[in-house]
Amino acid sequence: MKILLTGATGYIGRRLLPVLVEEGHQVICLLRDKRRFDWEDFSEEFLKNVSVVEADLNDLGSLKKVTKDVDVAYYLVHSMSSSDPNFTDLEAKSAENFVHYLNGTTCKHLIYLSGIVNDADLSDHLLSRKNVEDILGKANAPLTVLRAAIIIGSGSASFEIIRDLVEKLPMMIAPKWLNTRCQPIGIRNVVEYLNGIKMKPKAFDQTFDIGGTEILTYKQMLMGFAKVRGLKRVVITVPVLTPKLSSLWLLLVTSTTFSLARSLVSSMKNEVVCRDNRILEIVPIKLNDYSEALQLAFDKISQKNVVSTWKDSISIYGISNYFKENMQVPSHGVFTDQRSEPFTRDREEVIDNIWSIGGNRGWYFGNWMWNIRGSIDILVGGVGIRRGRRSDTELWAGEALDFWRVLVADRANGRLLLYAEMKLPGEAWLEFKIKKEGGKTVLLQTATFRPLGLWGRVYWYSVLPFHWLIFPKMIKNLVRS
Repeated sequence: MKILLTGATGYIGRRLLPVLVEEGHQVICLLRDKRRFDWEDFSEEFLKNVSVVEADLNDLGSLKKVTKDVDVAYYLVHSMSSSDPNFTDLEAKSAENFVHYLNGTTCKHLIYLSGIVNDADLSDHLLSRKNVEDILGKANAPLTVLRAAIIIGSGSASFEIIRDLVEKLPMMIAPKWLNTRCQPIGIRNVVEYLNGIKMKPKAFDQTFDIGGTEILTYKQMLMGFAKVRGLKRVVITVPVLTPKLSSLWLLLVTSTTFSLARSLVSSMKNEVVCRDNRILEIVPIKLNDYSEALQLAFDKISQKNVVSTWKDSISIYGISNYFKENMQVPSHGVFTDQRSEPFTRDREEVIDNIWSIGGNRGWYFGNWMWNIRGSIDILVGGVGIRRGRRSDTELWAGEALDFWRVLVADRANGRLLLYAEMKLPGEAWLEFKIKKEGGKTVLLQTATFRPLGLWGRVYWYSVLPFHWLIFPKMIKNLVRS
């Protein structure tokens, strides 16, 4: 079959893609930017069955170049963690454009992953999911909607937030929404459902709730995580924490963003429990319980095989519409700090060091100062330095790296370009590039800052002493470590 996969670089899409290819299907990945696709992750044999087309669901005209020869389409697009206040309108527009495109194709089955919306008083994000369902239902192709609650897997937002809370806090004073019930499901089961439901006539024009084997409160999920990790934890719920205070609490303790924390808290008032398990009659799979889903996640982490993570979503941090523009570092109206360091050691060893920067390895000099900068960023509502990185040794364009976003990861040419996602009165880039100069091999390290108004200039001059202290040592250690 020919399958169109939207969200191919997202948390779910990255997991589903290899499963579809292994079954022998031809998969067309629809991306806003081809450079975000993980080409290096896959073999030549794998890529023979994969094509990548560049189009923006918010731009109907860009969809004209997408193939019309499609059997199945997956719509895995949502803005759960978007900081855009108009996310509802954007989600609706994307869905409408997709339906307009799809109605001109040979598509025989449309599949959408949504959220459980069984409560009467839904949060804004769950209402938006329901609205998208209604829009996609206007497509000529029969629609199947899978509604999931909390998804547990290595790199999922829910898993990482629970992990931060339990592993960092021996005692938690938490808001009353911890008593809300939900039915968590492991990412492996989600992918099995998404794959198994395609082209099943009994699933056409149907909506299914999908969940694991257990119905738990969020408090029970925290305590269950603690049990799996062998930790003793105390959780006390109180009624006085407002949604805003709860969001700030999550922001300070976990690696989430304020927009995602706010979305999660607003949605946690809703009970997300499956109404039935009809889907098992069509896709009979073995469901994992909560503990099994957690153990599978930790197995992936211990093997350093985290396929995807929620932190890689660029829509969370507000640069999705400008991703391409940011890849070109400006040269006018900017401040720069450029260092160069010649070296004679093997070029690949230096590239290995560059590609290991941040995360567990740190920044090669003054890690305590980087951590302080991250803490300040959290206090002003930024992402901080807690996101880390998906792999200790590999980098891909589009993924998160502490409080940076990887824009270019060109290992063959020795170039790494990072874009700052910390709170700044301006924009910042950090670039590493290996080149030949005067017969020598040189590492160039360039920090670029485009200030926004007077405060941007004040900020640049205030951090210059730290640049003079950190950057010379950092580049030397990059070539010598």
